[in-house]
Amino acid sequence: MVKKLVSFIVVIILLVAVTLYSAISGSIEITAGELIKGLFTGTNDNVEIIKDLRFPRIIIALFAGATLSVSGVLLQAVMRNPLAEPGIIGVSSGAGFMSIIMITFFPTLFFYTPLFSFIGGAIAFLLVYMFSWKSGLNPLRMILIGVAINALFTGLSEFLSSSNGSSMMSGVSVTSSTLTMKTWNDVEIIALYGTIGLILSFLVFAWCNHLGLKDKTLNNLGFRVNRARFVISLIAVLLASIATAVAGMFTFVGLLIPHIGRSLVGTDHKALIPFSALAGALLIITADTLGRTIASPIEIPASIIMAIIGGPFLIFLLRKSDRIYGN
Repeated sequence: MVKKLVSFIVVIILLVAVTLYSAISGSIEITAGELIKGLFTGTNDNVEIIKDLRFPRIIIALFAGATLSVSGVLLQAVMRNPLAEPGIIGVSSGAGFMSIIMITFFPTLFFYTPLFSFIGGAIAFLLVYMFSWKSGLNPLRMILIGVAINALFTGLSEFLSSSNGSSMMSGVSVTSSTLTMKTWNDVEIIALYGTIGLILSFLVFAWCNHLGLKDKTLNNLGFRVNRARFVISLIAVLLASIATAVAGMFTFVGLLIPHIGRSLVGTDHKALIPFSALAGALLIITADTLGRTIASPIEIPASIIMAIIGGPFLIFLLRKSDRIYGN
């Protein structure tokens, strides 16, 4: 219990600190005091510029990290597989592909990008689930099928990009992992759908815990396994799709954070889901801040920072512990 409490406190403190540092650092640098004073008085021009250009980026990074992390937690519960992650099994690439389709052929429906992304993510997950089912679900088969589906949708997206040339730049920006030039309209979209998805994910934490048991045991207890899997999967796809539609595609977030969360707060999803949301937000805002400042004025996409951080750290975690999901 003490370890859980300390973990939550440390993550919250780090999240506040990194968010504040991200707000005051960059091409325009001010002190924390000037930022706070300027937000209340509205008399500091630099603060007004930061509020319009930097704040949307920060908020979107926070929501993207939270939604992708929780999506990973839910997918791992559904699949009983610690390697399940929206970027690996094709959910994010499916969502990104449908976003490009929408922008290419229906540009006037840009406001409905999250809906198209959700449909694409759901189709990708459904394909993974269908092709993986063979007298039951095999975790390894699901990952291999997911990698194939991910490659398929990624290839289709790149084909559209190359065949349409410059007309595809707006579509590419939707599925890229750069957080530049985000507006308050983007914030409204990810905040609305992201909040709904995060609330729904917490409401099903008990179902996630139940899915750690064998299907036969759950059926004997009267638990409707397929219904629970379906509902949890929809929530996970919603979370990953909205993050992809607004922030772009990130990998490792939904894979790395649940591993860290289970080692710090345990496997009870009542604690794991909110902790993953906080830790995921911290991870993405840290990656984006490093990308903006480490080689300024050159900006490194947050996805590259994530690969540099996530790859070696995941290897370290896997070598350090022999524990598997649910144990």
